[in-house]
Amino acid sequence: MSRVLVVDDEPQIVRALAINLRARHYEVDAAGDGASALRMAADRHPDVVLLDLGLPDMDGVDVITGIRGWTRVPIIVLSARHASDEKVLALDAGADDYVTKPFAMDELLARMRAAVRRRAEPAPGPENSLLTTASFTVDMAAKKVSRDGSDVRLTPTEWHLLEALARSPGRLITQRQLLQDVWGPGYGTETNYLRVYMAQLRRKLEPDPARPRHFVTEPGMGYRLEL
Repeated sequence: MSRVLVVDDEPQIVRALAINLRARHYEVDAAGDGASALRMAADRHPDVVLLDLGLPDMDGVDVITGIRGWTRVPIIVLSARHASDEKVLALDAGADDYVTKPFAMDELLARMRAAVRRRAEPAPGPENSLLTTASFTVDMAAKKVSRDGSDVRLTPTEWHLLEALARSPGRLITQRQLLQDVWGPGYGTETNYLRVYMAQLRRKLEPDPARPRHFVTEPGMGYRLEL
């Protein structure tokens, strides 16, 4: 049975989440502030953390940073903050996903399952270097991509962008992180680079580039690679 740590200072939200999660056989712990959340995460070792950013004693981003100092437990932010820069801050701090309040319970559960599944998957290594989607296969060790049995030729930049996404399939990677990973630490705002190269990847690898199913854009935030 998976254990969920709910971090929110609104009792009615905590109660609603606890009822819904326990009905689906999750064990639930709750914290109403950041200090309690950090202490409970260390004591209870949850399988996933649901975190509100607006806590009474500290910003939720600081809680993310504290948890990330010692564990890779999936963190899904639940917040009423709609500004994309706030979401980017949380994701850059190490959150795995961001769900804006109000949200549908079914969607939240799906995101939780996906986050837990991603964390359970071993990191790519010599014995686990193949990433297979419904449309193409990425060989991380050989640095090759194939589609319909044929190799797809990518430029070095296209490969580095694909590799940055393929290291965390399903996870939202911020624009800033992708720019710094692919182009270097001096690049953090040149989002037009991403648009151009993402379009090229879609053209080469998507069945229908106009309606991408694998290279998904989260407007104002970043991109994710869906399998």
